[in-house]
Amino acid sequence: MRYGVAVDLGTSGYRAQKINLDTKEIKRTAITLRNPLPGANVMNHVDFAIRYGEDLAHGLSINAVKNLLQNLDLESGELERISLCGNPIHMSIFQGISIEDLAYAGERKKKKYDIKEQNRNARIVHSSEIPGLEEFNCEAVIPPAIKHEVGADALALIVKSGMLDSDEISIATDYGTIALKVNEIIYTGCAATGPALEGQQIKHGNLASPHSISDFEFEDGALRNYVLNEEMEVIPGDLVDPKTGNTIEKGIIEARGITGTGVIALIEKAIKHDLVEIPKVKTPDGLIHLQNGMDFSERDLKEAGKAIGAIRAGHITLCATAGIELTDIDTAYMAGAAGTYMDAAKAQKIGLIPYTTGKICQLGNTSLAVAREILLSEERLWELQDIANQMADTHIMLATTTQFRDAYILEIAYWEEGMPFKMFKKYLKKKGLPGLGDPIDNPVIEKRVKKDIPVLGDEGLHIMERSGTYMTMLVDCPECKKCIRVCPNNAITIDEENRIIIGTDLCEGAHCQKCIKTCPPDKFNWKNFKIFKPLQQALEA
Repeated sequence: MRYGVAVDLGTSGYRAQKINLDTKEIKRTAITLRNPLPGANVMNHVDFAIRYGEDLAHGLSINAVKNLLQNLDLESGELERISLCGNPIHMSIFQGISIEDLAYAGERKKKKYDIKEQNRNARIVHSSEIPGLEEFNCEAVIPPAIKHEVGADALALIVKSGMLDSDEISIATDYGTIALKVNEIIYTGCAATGPALEGQQIKHGNLASPHSISDFEFEDGALRNYVLNEEMEVIPGDLVDPKTGNTIEKGIIEARGITGTGVIALIEKAIKHDLVEIPKVKTPDGLIHLQNGMDFSERDLKEAGKAIGAIRAGHITLCATAGIELTDIDTAYMAGAAGTYMDAAKAQKIGLIPYTTGKICQLGNTSLAVAREILLSEERLWELQDIANQMADTHIMLATTTQFRDAYILEIAYWEEGMPFKMFKKYLKKKGLPGLGDPIDNPVIEKRVKKDIPVLGDEGLHIMERSGTYMTMLVDCPECKKCIRVCPNNAITIDEENRIIIGTDLCEGAHCQKCIKTCPPDKFNWKNFKIFKPLQQALEA
């Protein structure tokens, strides 16, 4: 058999599919529930790679993909081609390309540190040209980035939406990655949203996975939880009193966390039913109670609000650049988990989608879809390069624009300080920024897929609870084990040879660093960590 593997290097986890190159059938799907790099978002991943070594980050990424390949049940010599798609940070780390030009914004800083722009054009190389993949003796197919932090994942969003073939003014969003099409011109940008909308940095947050709450509805004042089952289908969970947590009616599934899409649904419903008046939760204990003893706090609300605000500020900035109002947008496209599981009407009510847009299309996982296309067609790869070339000149560095700064300051004032919405809109106008309009009722919603990954293959979905990636260093320190005790995710162990081992997918990285702050720097220094090998030992550790 001749097989290829398509891989999506996602910020919140990796996804891969084994594909028969002769029949073009998807045979098996394997996913990790976390990214192998320490940290909850792409900025944490950048911090880790720059601070502790890009070689270390590269090794973790390579090992995670190797573990996926193992879970895809490929025999030796069966793999002929591997294709990848993802944002420029993770694509570069995987290939062993420096990310310094992505880590520093602004030409002045790049000149100061003599940082060179890396070539991220489309290419097909032998796997031996990617350190760590030599053993596979196959082709590696790499799609192009558009420019700077907007990469192949954004290109996938644009081409799979169909916006290139439409005359409508349209906007496409995959979390912080945004593309706006106006008069045959596509403007792109990337807002640093943080991980809240991917179910992280929320107390009971979780990535979209079985037993995660992904939606909510109210029934006679009680809160119905909707939970993903083992097949990633949404089914009814418990009906609870959101003010007390008392279970009114048991559902047919237990829940272990809440996804980012669930967070959006909860905020919209809580505002509508007077449980939330931004930024306050108006329950007796300041918590909205969910099933299985979980809750949602004012801190969670603010974390989600910062992410929603960053995306809306990105929408405002691109519209300002294009010289239009948000009310001019005809169609909005959503990709990723939001493009599958999120209730788009609820998302629009809280501003995650432009308020007056009448048509919303949910696309599912476009990055994996494009990885699959370029695996099967070299012609498709070069088509994507041509499209990327046409967009490079209209990429907007949001972090360096005054429009984004002004809009995001207002968003923070709204979500964290409770600025009245009328005042928010007034200040937008005063700053000369595009107006928001008012939320409409009953937008036309087109869901193109029922699942994030529509076709899993006849060998099914294989979920890796752990990515199997580890760092280690030898230590000579007292048996205090403070580092183990302070780790909030149980990511650290010490073996009989006095080696500290960190499961990197569990580690929160720069967001946490409790171990670094607790231990003496001469004993516990992350710069001394190395990839834990051999891989099989790490998996059993």
